[in-house]
Amino acid sequence: MASELRALAPQGAQLVSVGSRSREAAETFAKRFDIDHTHGSHEALAADEGIDAVYVATPPAAHAANVRACVEHGKAVLCEKPFTMNAAEAREVIRLARTRGSFLMEAMWTRFLPAVQALRDLLRSGAIGKVQLMIGGGAFVPDYDAGYYLFSPELGGGGLLDAGVYLVSMSSMCLGRPRRVLSSAEIGGHGVDDQDVLLLEHADGARAVLYVSLRARRSPDMEILGDAGRIHVAAPIFKPTQLTIVRGVQDAQTLEYPVCGSGYGYQALELMDALRAGRTEYAQMPLDETLSIMETLDEARQWNAPR
Repeated sequence: MASELRALAPQGAQLVSVGSRSREAAETFAKRFDIDHTHGSHEALAADEGIDAVYVATPPAAHAANVRACVEHGKAVLCEKPFTMNAAEAREVIRLARTRGSFLMEAMWTRFLPAVQALRDLLRSGAIGKVQLMIGGGAFVPDYDAGYYLFSPELGGGGLLDAGVYLVSMSSMCLGRPRRVLSSAEIGGHGVDDQDVLLLEHADGARAVLYVSLRARRSPDMEILGDAGRIHVAAPIFKPTQLTIVRGVQDAQTLEYPVCGSGYGYQALELMDALRAGRTEYAQMPLDETLSIMETLDEARQWNAPR
């Protein structure tokens, strides 16, 4: 994101400050990206009057506190996925932002990529008819690092919050909020979910079958099936550049959607446009949907609750 913000200077972006839990870490990061100002705490960054907007990229367990501090100091906030640890935290910071009239958005950067914009348009136009089924997921085996949040339940680790959130968000974008969530997970030796399988049932009969695993390897992709065709969203699902539309037996069309840079810059541009227009939310990633996604993730994590 720091690199993308530097590249967006012609569009008016200025990367002015970085805050971390220690001054040393902030200064190291600042030197790497030629940032003028540093803060030795996230609270000090939030209070900096020279900042218009903050990108929160801390571990998930810190998101709610970081967002709260920024909003209380009048900052616009773009907060990394997963938005918070749970729906209760999301509900709290959303209420605060709306009360203060501050811009707040989940940094679900995938939503703003050209391929996903095109997918939304295709579905809206009825290109494959009514969507009946979504099947998607991926698997990766990360190297163990005791200090990395992915392996810490306290910091918000595990496969579902780290990678599964992309799948749930994509399903939400295409099908809306599910009426019922069924899930199964395997908790690994580090206390986080190593494998998850979700079945999301919708009132109109549509279903989404989603999976994520930290125990196997498969590039994450998704297929969306309608009653008049299907669309394959090529891997990686979090940064797709190719859609294949199939109608009939052999009528397949592959469309390419290149991504500029890392892909993180698209959401930054939308944030800038929203602030210039005086908006406090963005239609493609509204806060009500972010809250709904967190509620779905909460339901999915009731692995041991009676059904």
